[in-house]
Amino acid sequence: MTSSISDWIWSERFWLPENVTWADLERPPPGVEYPRIRHLLYALPLAVLLSLLRLLFERLVAKPCARILQIQAGAPRQAQPNAVLERVHQSKTSPDTRQLEGLSKQLDWDERKIQRWLRVRRNQDRPAVQKKFCESMWRLTFYFGILVYAVRHLWSSPWTWDTRQCWFNYPFQHQSSEQFIHYAAELSFYWSLMFSQFIDVKRKDFILMLVHHLATIFLITVSYANNMLRVGTLVMCVHDASDIFLEAAKLANYAKCQRLCDGLFVVFSVTFFITRLVIYPFWVVHSVLIESWEIVGPYGSWWLLNGLLLVLQVLHVIWFYLIARIAIKAVFKGKVAKDDRSDIESSSDEEIYSGSGPSLKPKDAGHTGTLNGDAHDH
Repeated sequence: MTSSISDWIWSERFWLPENVTWADLERPPPGVEYPRIRHLLYALPLAVLLSLLRLLFERLVAKPCARILQIQAGAPRQAQPNAVLERVHQSKTSPDTRQLEGLSKQLDWDERKIQRWLRVRRNQDRPAVQKKFCESMWRLTFYFGILVYAVRHLWSSPWTWDTRQCWFNYPFQHQSSEQFIHYAAELSFYWSLMFSQFIDVKRKDFILMLVHHLATIFLITVSYANNMLRVGTLVMCVHDASDIFLEAAKLANYAKCQRLCDGLFVVFSVTFFITRLVIYPFWVVHSVLIESWEIVGPYGSWWLLNGLLLVLQVLHVIWFYLIARIAIKAVFKGKVAKDDRSDIESSSDEEIYSGSGPSLKPKDAGHTGTLNGDAHDH
């Protein structure tokens, strides 16, 4: 039964062009290497190694940089002890109007004060800016390193400049060591991101990002298994390019360098437009959709691959619309607007009540130039 399930999942009629079998890819000519799915198992121990490397990087590199930039770990503001509201907070539900009225009568507090208490209590569980700085610095380092590596080997690859060569003699194309390293690094990085997501800064799009990481792992695995390495490396390279500037903008924001943050975000927006709305559709998707049809012809997974690439392009358009709105505010208003998925909750007119003493107004509470949200949008 296990064998029949495996045969169904890896159906040759679905994944491979007509008259090509998995056995054909298992027997390459002398001096030629084809991808083998078992090679991707190396990504799991590599993901563990990357996670350990990240811990060392954050402790030995990122944290010292944060201290130099005077980004302190800083304990969050503490809410006054209140057993009733603590139980409401632990239930992880936002009280509705009726519940607020009941709590107001029970505690003899006005509803606004209860909402402030709950807001401060939620922020109390959130990590300090220094932790987010370290996370972004690690991602920036990886994206920059893998992009430099990808550009270096793709620059000398003929199919980068003539994408029709992605499909000549497909799927019987030699796998170079550079392609394998690129795939193994990207796959292990996304495995490590999926695992670390449970301990990193929790954001509102946690479930979406979990699905995103799983989908990315699936696509990398499948494109490797049926030897779409040439177009696969192009797709990964195009998507990594803009992320460098996003992470750099977030680092500038955490360091309170607002002008630099705004400038980097505008550069990120321009790079995103060029790579995701110009190069990706007119260079990469055109090759997979049109050139592969002409040279190889359609088959089962061809429809799946093109469908996913086109869905991704629709997401690119939506994301760019949201990014452009923020970038326009940065240009004309001089500040980057707050990301809706921010892990920090604040209000410009918020007063934090602490005990029975006078109210305190949080410093810079009205500042909107933040990039506290994350944007993994591969």
